[in-house]
Amino acid sequence: MTPNDITFFQRFQEDILAGRKTITIRDASESHVKTGDVLRVGRYEDDGFFCTIRVTATSEITLDTLTELHAQQENMTLDELKSVIREIYPDQQQFYVIEFQCI
Repeated sequence: MTPNDITFFQRFQEDILAGRKTITIRDASESHVKTGDVLRVGRYEDDGFFCTIRVTATSEITLDTLTELHAQQENMTLDELKSVIREIYPDQQQFYVIEFQCI
C-alpha cells in the first residue's frame, strides 16, 4: 500500500472533496511542501486514503496575520480558524499555508 503524504482530520474530508477547503495551515514540520507537488491525502484518524491534491502555492504566515480570505479558503470563520490552529498547534505563531486543489 502506498503511504499518504499528508493527512487531514476526518471532519475536513467532505469540504476538501467538495472544493470548499482549498488551503491547509501547517507548522514547520510540513514546510518542505512546494508548489507543484502532488500529494496523496489520508485521514489523520486512520490514515485512510481519500484523494490526491496538487499544491498550487505556498507561503508563510503568522497567527496574527491570518485574514478573512484564509478563513474562507478553510470554509470557516476567522475566529473558528484561529481557534482550530491554537488547538492543533498550541504556543506556535509561525505557520505555512499550503494552497491546493483536488485532482
